[in-house]
Amino acid sequence: MPEKTLLELQDVSVHGRLNKVSLRLQPGQLAGLIGPNGSGKSTLLQAAAGVLPHDGHVLWQGRELAHIPFMERGRIATWVPQDAHFEFGFKVRSVVAQGRFAHDDDASGVEDALCQLELAELAARPVNQLSGGERQRVLLARALATNAPLQLWDEPLASLDPRHVLDVLGIARKLAQRQGAAILFALHDLSLALELDWLAVLHNGQLRASGAPKEVLSRELLGEVFRVRANRREGFALEKP
Repeated sequence: MPEKTLLELQDVSVHGRLNKVSLRLQPGQLAGLIGPNGSGKSTLLQAAAGVLPHDGHVLWQGRELAHIPFMERGRIATWVPQDAHFEFGFKVRSVVAQGRFAHDDDASGVEDALCQLELAELAARPVNQLSGGERQRVLLARALATNAPLQLWDEPLASLDPRHVLDVLGIARKLAQRQGAAILFALHDLSLALELDWLAVLHNGQLRASGAPKEVLSRELLGEVFRVRANRREGFALEKP
């Protein structure tokens, strides 16, 4: 019997921003979403997370998102925005603990998430006093605390230094391989994209290509979508045409 799909989008559209995008994510997939600025990456993730009105169908674990009760949603999926502006001085531990809102044991998993993202020493700090990279790690820790099998992350690596980029990728890989989670995240680094299991390319709000990264990231596609010439060896050397 085939494994149940964790996320399925069927002709999902957002007026003027996304046009009939369909894709599937299976358990254990570490998946990337790439495309130029304004191509629809954030829009797709927000629609998939149920935080943006859309046409078409979004299914979590084979069920229509709109039919899943709110508290149950918090146990199935989590969304990490690009950044969050905290106007109040919530402590880091309190923000991470928000990830347990749909669970009875609010404390379970919080300390582990803090440790994984190296935030234990910052746990008592007000989150609005942290740097951009530190805030991003707090948002990721909150997502980890949910223990949700479907993780939707919007450019989680953008504000991180190189060491924490590698740490987050390692955490994501462990979630996929050991816990069977499906992780879909937007990114811009094409060399990192090559390390993923699956890749989707958006261009002008449409799904341009999807599949194994080494097959998707052809010289022709990069020229068409990103308007650059690419020389791929161990990574990517890009230049303007």
